[in-house]
Amino acid sequence: MLSVNTNAGALIALENLNNTSQQLAAAQNVVSTGLLVGSAKDNGAIWSIAQSERSDVADLDAVKSSLQTGQSIIDVANSAGTTVSNLLTQMSQKALAASDTSLDTASRAALNNDFVALRNQITSTVQNASFNGVNLLNGSVAKITSLANAQGTSVLTTNAENLSLGGSIVTLSATASIGTTAAAQTAISVVNTSLQNVDNALATLGTASNALDTHLNFVSSLQDTLTTGIGNLVNADLAKESATLQALQTKQQLGIQALSIANSSSSALLGLFR
Repeated sequence: MLSVNTNAGALIALENLNNTSQQLAAAQNVVSTGLLVGSAKDNGAIWSIAQSERSDVADLDAVKSSLQTGQSIIDVANSAGTTVSNLLTQMSQKALAASDTSLDTASRAALNNDFVALRNQITSTVQNASFNGVNLLNGSVAKITSLANAQGTSVLTTNAENLSLGGSIVTLSATASIGTTAAAQTAISVVNTSLQNVDNALATLGTASNALDTHLNFVSSLQDTLTTGIGNLVNADLAKESATLQALQTKQQLGIQALSIANSSSSALLGLFR
């Protein structure tokens, strides 16, 4: 039936054109963003998973920062500890030289002055071995912890190594001297024991630093893996979307022509009244 009040063909053509336009808009959005799932309305379940993984990736930045801070604290302690070890080595030499009974008073006094200066330098080195306000060598803290996962439920612990004079590692007292032969002979044993203890403490700190470095590499690799996984979930195949976009553009043009044809059909009725 031909009617000027109702044009069924035009209505169908318009509905199809609207559907094509909506699909075209969606395809253009995918191509412009590169995301097949750019918001919750695209695919709620996938978007939720992706958002959760994005949160983990962001949290892992804080984990990396914590690990790097821990590394820096340990590296400063290691550097200072190496200096203490070198100072103790020099003190051992001074004490050995001062144990010689044939030394005159002036030579012994000179050796003792050097020994005391080296002893005091140990204290200065230990007290200044701080990073970000944390010192692992002066007894101010017992340990430090670094974040190990994005949830904050796991940490890596590094124990402090107190290198202060008169402690359990550097057993040499803060008033030690080599002003006499007997004192020098005693100092040799004490200094050598302290030196061995310091070297053992440095080995422990080195192991802790390596552990943080290993975990830092793991966290970086985990971030890359999670980022790739997120991309697999939400990224669009742009080659496929490009082909879809071109097809929809062609379909839109055909829909416009179909609507034009449908709209012109009613004008044919005029010929019946001539």
